[in-house]
Amino acid sequence: MRVDRSAVGGVLLRNYVVFLRTWRSNTVISVVDPVISLLAFGFGFGALVAKVGNIDYVEYVGTGIVAQTVLFTTIFPGMFETFFKRDYQHTYDGLLAAPVDAIDVVTAEALWLSVKASVFGLAPLFVAMLFGLDPSPGMLLIPLIGLLTGFGFACIGIFIAALASSFAAFDYVISMLVTPLFLFAGTFFPLQGLPDWVSQVAHLNPLFHTVELVRHAAFGLHPLADVGHAVFLAGFGVLAWAIASWRMQKRLVA
Repeated sequence: MRVDRSAVGGVLLRNYVVFLRTWRSNTVISVVDPVISLLAFGFGFGALVAKVGNIDYVEYVGTGIVAQTVLFTTIFPGMFETFFKRDYQHTYDGLLAAPVDAIDVVTAEALWLSVKASVFGLAPLFVAMLFGLDPSPGMLLIPLIGLLTGFGFACIGIFIAALASSFAAFDYVISMLVTPLFLFAGTFFPLQGLPDWVSQVAHLNPLFHTVELVRHAAFGLHPLADVGHAVFLAGFGVLAWAIASWRMQKRLVA
C-alpha cells in the first residue's frame, strides 16, 4: 500500500482548519472528562488506598489516566467522526474526487487524532502534578508515547467505523472492547492481584503497554522493558493501519 505524502498533508491541513473553528468544544470535552476521572478515582479510592507500591494512589491513577485519555480521544473520534464524515457529511466523497485515495484518508485521519491525543493526554498529568506528582525529565517522552499509541487506536476506530452500518453498532464495541481495554490495563489498580491468566491476557492489551511506558517515564525508565513496550505498540499501529486502510478502501471505493 502506497501513501501519498502530499495527499496526507492536504487532509491534515483540512482537519486543522476545521479544528480552528471547533477547538473549544473539542478541547473541553477531551480534557475535562479525564480530569474529573482523576479527581474522582484519585481522591475517592485514594481515601481507602494511600499507595500502590511506593507510589501515591493519586499519582498512580494520574499516570494511568494519561493512557486512558489517549485511548478515548482516538478510538471514539475514529469511530464516530469517521462514520459521520462518511455517511452524513460525505466528506470522503469530496476528498476521493481529488487526488486522494482511501489509504491517504486513513493515514491522515489517524495521524491527526494521534497528534491531538498526545496533547490532550497531558491534562491529567498536569493535574497530578498539582497534587504532588514530581516532574521528571522522562515525562518529555509522554507526548511521543501518546502519539505512538494514539495512531494504533485511531486506526482501530476507523476500522470499526468502516464495518458499522449505524451508530448503534458502536454500543457493542464500547461495552465489549473499549471498557475491558482500560479496566484491564493497570490504569486504576495493579494487575498483580488478578488471576494469572488475566494478567497474561492483559499483556496483549496495547493500553497496558502504554500505561507501563507512561509510568516508567514519570517514575523511572526501564530501558530494556520500555523498548519492548514501544516495539509492541509500533507493531500494533502498523497492523491496525493496514486493516483500517484495507477496510476503508473497500467501503469507500465499492
